[in-house]
Amino acid sequence: MNIKPEDLQKTKRPLFAVVYDKLYKLITDGTFPPDSRLPTEPELAKLFGVSRMTLRHALSRLQEDGLVKNIHGKGNFITKFHHNKNMTGLEKLGNPIYKCLSGKIDDVEMQFRIELISDYAKQVLNRNMTAVVAIERWYKRSDQAVAFAFTVMAIEAVSELNLDLQDDQQLLDMIDKKIYELANSATIELKRSDSIPSLKYEIANDKDCDLIVESVYISDKYPVIYNKFYIPTESSQITINSAK
Repeated sequence: MNIKPEDLQKTKRPLFAVVYDKLYKLITDGTFPPDSRLPTEPELAKLFGVSRMTLRHALSRLQEDGLVKNIHGKGNFITKFHHNKNMTGLEKLGNPIYKCLSGKIDDVEMQFRIELISDYAKQVLNRNMTAVVAIERWYKRSDQAVAFAFTVMAIEAVSELNLDLQDDQQLLDMIDKKIYELANSATIELKRSDSIPSLKYEIANDKDCDLIVESVYISDKYPVIYNKFYIPTESSQITINSAK
C-alpha cells in the first residue's frame, strides 16, 4: 500500500469520507481479506495521516455498511459479508437468523415448555387457545451460543401442524425451517435491545443486540407462531432488498 497523506488533503470532501473510500477499496480488492484483522487504530491513523477521531468516523461507517466488525478487546475485523443484489433479505419468507447472523451456524439447541395462557400470549397470537408452547433456541458456532430465539405458539397449533411434542427434532425442523415453506406471509419489526434473555448460555460479551420480531401466518386470521430473534450487534447484518 502506498498512501500519501497529501493525496487525502487535495479534496473538499470530509476527510473521514476519503479515508472510508480508501479502506473500502482495500477491503473489496482483497488487500484486507475476510476474517483478517485490520491494523490497530494508531497504525491506520498513521498510514492515512489523519487523526484517530477521523479514522474512527471512517471505521464507524464501514461497520454500518457491514464490511467491518469491532470485537471488544480484540480490534476491527473484516467480515465475510459483501453486498450482493441477489442476496435473500428479510423481504423473503425464511428464518431471519440464517439471513442476518454473520458466520456459520454449526448447531441449534432447543428446549420448550407448556405454559398457561397469559395476556402476552393472547396479544401476540390473537386467537382462542387452551395453553401455549414456549420454545427457546440457541444458535451455536464451535459449541458457543451466538444468537438466541424465543417462540410462542398455541397448543392447538401442535395438532394443526401434525407435530409430536415427544419428537424434539421434528419440532425444531418445523419452527426453524419448514414453517416458512407452509407460510403465506409474515410481518417483521426491527428493534434494538440492550439485553438478551438467555438464561442458559452467555450469548456475547456485548449484550447490545438487534431484535427481530416476527409473526408467521399460514392463515390470514392469526399467526401460527410468534418469534423474537436476538442477534448481537457485532454479528448482525440485516439486509432488505427493495424493488419497484
